[in-house]
Formats: sequence, structure tokens, C-alpha cells
Amino acid sequence: MAFQILLNLTIAFFWMILQNSYTSFDFVIGYVIGIAIVYFLRGSLPQTFYMQRVWAIVKLLCLFLKELVVANLQMIRIVLQPKLKVTPGIIAMPTYLDTDWEVTILSMCITLTPGTMTMDYSEDGRTLYIHSIHVEEKQEVIDDIRNHFERAIVEVTK
Repeated sequence: MAFQILLNLTIAFFWMILQNSYTSFDFVIGYVIGIAIVYFLRGSLPQTFYMQRVWAIVKLLCLFLKELVVANLQMIRIVLQPKLKVTPGIIAMPTYLDTDWEVTILSMCITLTPGTMTMDYSEDGRTLYIHSIHVEEKQEVIDDIRNHFERAIVEVTK
């Protein structure tokens, strides 16, 4: 991936030199041309096309922002209710993520979303203990985290 980014940047700089114009607009045009060239060379390069991973990172960030907004609205609704109707609970969630880095990203996404917090993890680091302010069905919360955050993290790292 680093080689592809370096190749793309080199193409962008060569484009600026050939145009004899050193503006950010010319750099962006050269970068887009570089993306196209790297895309066509992807069969001869050892790794997958790096823009796939960049797109996966953008999707993960958009997912996190969406979950952040939804969780904040749910917390506002809970706080503004005259009678507090919450069922807090602690969930042990086994994760299928391979590396400590992936588990850390998952833990941070959970903790930064209002209403949930990663409290602890197992000794092997593959089970997260999550406190949630509203738990009706534990498996539903686990499936929600797995289908959203865990899947997006795997897409970024694989």
C-alpha cells in the first residue's frame, strides 16, 4: 500500500513538473491521473489497490459518525423522558478480530458512542465487557456491534 501511495504521489509531482504549474489544483489533477494509472497497474503490483482500503476507512468513519448521532439522539430522548426507562447491563462480547489493534479500534468505537462503554477485556483480549445503558436483549446488542463496527474494521484491516 505504501508503494502505491508513493507511486501515486510521484506521478502527481511529475504531472506538476510537466505542466510547469505548481498549484494545488494541478497536484489534485496529477493525483487523480496517478490513481487511474495505479488502478490499471494493480494486476502487476503485489498488493490490492490501495483506494479500496481508503474507501473502507471513509465508510468506517461515516458509520461511526452515524452511530454517534443516533446514540446522542437516543440519549437525549432518554434524559428528557419524565420517567427514566432504562435497563442497564453488562455484556460479554466475544470478538472475531485477530489483532490487538483491531480490538482497540472496536473498543474505542464502542466507548465513544454515547450510552455504551467498554469496561474491560478478557485476559486473551478477545472478549470485551461492555456496559450499555439500555439492554433488552444481550444478543441483539452483540449482533448490532458485530454487524456494524466489527465488520467495518475487518474491511479496513484485511
